[in-house]
Parts: sequence; structure tokens; C-alpha cells
Amino acid sequence: MWAAVAEGFGGPEQVEVVRVPVPAPGAGQVRVRVRAAGLNPVDGAVRAGVFGGEGQRLGFGWDVAGEIDGLGAGVSGRAIGDAVVGLHYGTVKPLGTHAEYVVLDASALAPAPVAVDPVTAAALPLSGLTAARSVDLLELAPGASVLVTGAAGMVGGLAVQLAARAGYVVTALAGAGDEELVRSLGAAHFVPRGSAPAGPVDGVVDTAVLGGPALALVRDGGAYVGLIPGAAPAAERGVRVVEQEVAADGAHLARLVALVDAGELTLRVARTFPLAEAPKAHAHLADPGTRGRIVLTA
Repeated sequence: MWAAVAEGFGGPEQVEVVRVPVPAPGAGQVRVRVRAAGLNPVDGAVRAGVFGGEGQRLGFGWDVAGEIDGLGAGVSGRAIGDAVVGLHYGTVKPLGTHAEYVVLDASALAPAPVAVDPVTAAALPLSGLTAARSVDLLELAPGASVLVTGAAGMVGGLAVQLAARAGYVVTALAGAGDEELVRSLGAAHFVPRGSAPAGPVDGVVDTAVLGGPALALVRDGGAYVGLIPGAAPAAERGVRVVEQEVAADGAHLARLVALVDAGELTLRVARTFPLAEAPKAHAHLADPGTRGRIVLTA
């Protein structure tokens, strides 16, 4: 099969699409025929060597939408041909979802949404689970004020939607041209980048990874949720500082799929590229103004 990998750290030029053996599912695993797979900022970080792996082949891709193609021993409740979405967790791995086939634990999969196509569905797993875990960690009462930084980004936009659905009064911090977008996602208030809300908020979901400046906007005793483990600022003023860490959780993903099918969660795709053009897709990963997920199709 064809797969996108890198044999060294660097820029998009390090990405190659090469022939590798089709993986076989082990006990408790399934093989998925990939139809679409999201390209996330974490893939760029892997390529740059942020997570290590020097001297190893690096595979890319966490999100997948496709059909089950093979079943490992002991897998029940799944069948060949089932349309699924899933998260392939792991920073340093020889193969990811940017391939024609991928093997995942059966527990990492959820039935694919029926309301959107596989390309759109591929934008859900990593961003959706990250946003959902972040909002859950706020642990505030309904009606609390919540600021989402980076609200026009993929994770930020989903966090806005999920926070509003949880009953929070959401203020979105994003670029000056993004007000209409973030309000359409459920933000009650808008703050352009470089500005601050009129007063302190009860909680922040810091998808822009602003750190200390975002923490400073939280009232004493409020909540700050960071997205990158180990990158959150030190707690102060009684603010509860927590960090989400995403996991391959098929049951949680299934709940998000249900929201997509109910029309309560909007997914956004910015651009698509065929797998053969993975290097070109990586070159567009850092494009300013990208609003939605880049998706590879296999």
C-alpha cells in the first residue's frame, strides 16, 4: 500500500509517499480501509522532531474515516464493511492514518456519521475529542462565562459549539474577520485578537496556547484548561489549572458522532489533497487564515 512517512526531521520536503506492507490486525484490532484522514498541526510537529524519534521512520495521521477491512481475534460488534471513524493515537509511530490502510484497536472506533461524507467525518476525531475533553474539564455551573481562545480554529470552533451546548455563555477570541463565523458557532460575545473581555471570565479553554495572558483573564478561583500537556502556566489566585490529554476513546467519539448526525456539531474542511500529494498538503499546513481541517483522501 501507499503511505506518507518521513525518514528525518524537517519541513514538508521530508514527507514521502512510499510503498509499505499492508498491516495485519492483531488481537482486539481492526484494519480500516482509509477513505479520508485529517492533517493536523501535531503532524507538522512530528515532522519537525518536536516529539523525538530520530533515526526512526515517522508515520503521519491521527484521524481516519473509512470502512472496516479486516478483524483481529476477539473483536465483536464489528463487521467487514462497517463505516467507521477513529483516532490513531501516538506521536512517534512508523505508520499513521495517512495511508491506504491502518490498524487500530477496536475500542478506538465509532460508527461513522451518516449526515456527512467521509472527508468531513475525518475532521472529527482528534479535534472533536480534544475540544470535548477540554470543555468537560471546565467543571463550571451552567451559565458560567467561558472564553475560548483561537475560537476560529478547528479545535476552538468545536470548543465554542460544545461549551455553548453545555450551557456556558461563550466569548470567542479570534481574528477581527472571524466574528461572523464564531457567532454562527454559538459564541454570545466576540473579542478580536489582541484585545481582552470587558471583565474576568469564569473559565478559559486556551486552544491558542496563549498561556499566562489567557490565565490572567480568569477570575480568582476560576478554571483554565490547556490543550498541550506540560505547557500550561503555573496556577495562581486560586485558579484551577488543568490540561487535557486526548485519548483514543471510541465511546466518547460515538457521542460526538451523534451530535454531528443531529446537526448540533458543525465540522469544517478547508482543503483536500490526495494521499499522493501529502508533501504538498504539509506545505499548506501552516497557511495563515486556514479555517477548517486539511484532509487527505486515499
